[in-house]
Amino acid sequence: MNVATIAAAASANSAATVQAQASLLVLKKAMDLQQSGAAQLLQALPQPAVAPIPGATVGGSIDLFV
Repeated sequence: MNVATIAAAASANSAATVQAQASLLVLKKAMDLQQSGAAQLLQALPQPAVAPIPGATVGGSIDLFV
């Protein structure tokens, strides 16, 4: 093998490694942003209303007149 060929292959391998690391960092940052956005949306949800006890409120029965 030629020394120049080996050097070019090593350089290409190094560049691919750096690119893969950069891609992982971008992916992690995007996932962190999504997690933050989802947490904010969950905090913005209103608290659910408490369901009334059946029969304790008006409208618990229906009168039918025929």
